[in-house]
Amino acid sequence: MAPPDSTASAPQSRLRRIAGLAGKAVGALTLVLLVVVAVGVAMAWTAMGTGPDAVRAARMAASPQAGDGTFENPQPLWNDVWGSVVAVTEVSPVAEAPGQVPVRTDTAQRLSEPPGPLRVTWLGHSTTLIEMAGLKVLTDPVFGSSPFPLPSLGPQRWYDPPLPLAALSDVDVVLISHDHYDHLDYPTILQMQDWQATFIVPLGVGAHLEYWGIEPSRIVELDWWDEHKVGDLLIAATPARHASGRQVLDQNRTLWAGYALVAPERRVMFGGDTGLFDDMAVIGERYGPFDIVMIEVGAYHKAWPDWHIGPEQAIVAHQMLRGKVFMPIHWGLFSLAMHGWTEPIERVSVAAQAAGVAYVTPRPGEVFSPDSPPPPSKWWPDVVWQTAEQAPIISTLGGDPDRRYPRQP
Repeated sequence: MAPPDSTASAPQSRLRRIAGLAGKAVGALTLVLLVVVAVGVAMAWTAMGTGPDAVRAARMAASPQAGDGTFENPQPLWNDVWGSVVAVTEVSPVAEAPGQVPVRTDTAQRLSEPPGPLRVTWLGHSTTLIEMAGLKVLTDPVFGSSPFPLPSLGPQRWYDPPLPLAALSDVDVVLISHDHYDHLDYPTILQMQDWQATFIVPLGVGAHLEYWGIEPSRIVELDWWDEHKVGDLLIAATPARHASGRQVLDQNRTLWAGYALVAPERRVMFGGDTGLFDDMAVIGERYGPFDIVMIEVGAYHKAWPDWHIGPEQAIVAHQMLRGKVFMPIHWGLFSLAMHGWTEPIERVSVAAQAAGVAYVTPRPGEVFSPDSPPPPSKWWPDVVWQTAEQAPIISTLGGDPDRRYPRQP
């Protein structure tokens, strides 16, 4: 028998060894990636929350707002699907706040002073501290780094909270308007497990809180027009034109709402997220006039005009709600839309002045009394922004894009 051809087999042997090593490397890399994905999914899974149990689901199904397994807006939301796709290419070059946003550094010191009948502190986005009727009310607390189930992959906040969350552990009421990530923040709720506050939320949202460790006895779930009293403060859940959901399969499973806060001496309206809708006038008649109205002004686009009301319509809503002082919220913390980061407050200032509406422009962390509101001050930089004429946001009537609300009430 002839001996093997060693010169011919050597390259083949080397190729086999290289292929084997490559296969092991690919296998190892695949394993690492799978582990990373598994860890990420596990982290995100809890942050996504959970669905209702049978008792909670039965109460949700009995709501006048309930449809076929979901909640519905009396005025449907219209979406321009193709416009939303195109919008991705229209991101402003100043959508992110460049450099350091000027945050108040005296928040804790100011809060140590007597609050008076009504005091408000803006902590960024829709997070506010309202002091009235001897109580402290915290709205939509977001103290985490990002409104995303995996924080490292989502939009990042532009500044640290002006006040540490631990400094607010004595609040009496936590209001949640709906379960979107920029309003219901999982890392924040985790830090509230030992708080003695009452958590007031729309129907279904309590399931998330219980899942994250909040005692059921401290959770109050309200339908639209339901009322709950804490001390001398009446809190009413009011309609909003919006949506909910924390994952693909749970859209509109929970309710969304605003809140009217009615005390013997003062009244506050916290609007949550909303488009324009007729019942704002009903809210104003039933619970107003309000000493201060807080309405979202940011994260808008013409492709979804019913989801977020926009700066000009926020002033219209303020008038419908019978507000005395307007406070813009839902801006100045994250980049959640395509417009420039200062555009919402620039446009609100123009609209409020044109309508003769008293308004405030607090810095993050600013403490003030609506009874003697500070005059509007421009603390943000001059950067490019689009006007109402260049990029109008006008909600539809009944979800019909060919029928829109008038620009004025």
